[in-house]
Amino acid sequence: MNSQYPIGKFTIKEVITSDDVKRWIGEIEEAPMKLFEAVNGLTEEQLATPYRQDGWKLSQVVHHLADAHMNGYMRVKLGLTEEQPTIKSYDEVSWAKLSDNSLPIEVSLNIFSSIHKRLVVLLKSLDEKELKKTINHPDSGFITIEKLIATYAWHGKHHIAHITSLREQKGW
Repeated sequence: MNSQYPIGKFTIKEVITSDDVKRWIGEIEEAPMKLFEAVNGLTEEQLATPYRQDGWKLSQVVHHLADAHMNGYMRVKLGLTEEQPTIKSYDEVSWAKLSDNSLPIEVSLNIFSSIHKRLVVLLKSLDEKELKKTINHPDSGFITIEKLIATYAWHGKHHIAHITSLREQKGW
């Protein structure tokens, strides 16, 4: 198994169906509980363990998920309310080094859970036209809302798998 991409690299098919979107929204909805289960019972020492050599500590993974999915939520809202907005990218590695990453993971678990509750309500309300709206990402170009949904569904599973894979490897 690849410790950097335990569920494989992100890919998206050309034709996206409404069933795909529903499945991804379901994965987004389940992500907070899966993250909570993944970290439940871990000690401070275990949370300070990198998921791979030169990788983030497990606690940084949790804080990163909150950061990234807050950004994702804002990107979706911008894409729905503005005409092809150019969104701001951010340096996630630098963000992971900031002092708020020393807070207990419960803070970010709560943020992640709350963002996902709002995001899921919003995403379930979208029609076909809204799903085709786009944002302009400085690094990736134009991305539809439905592709953002796919991205954040994968992203949550990807990082949760970092935690669960390490737990399995270490017998935690």
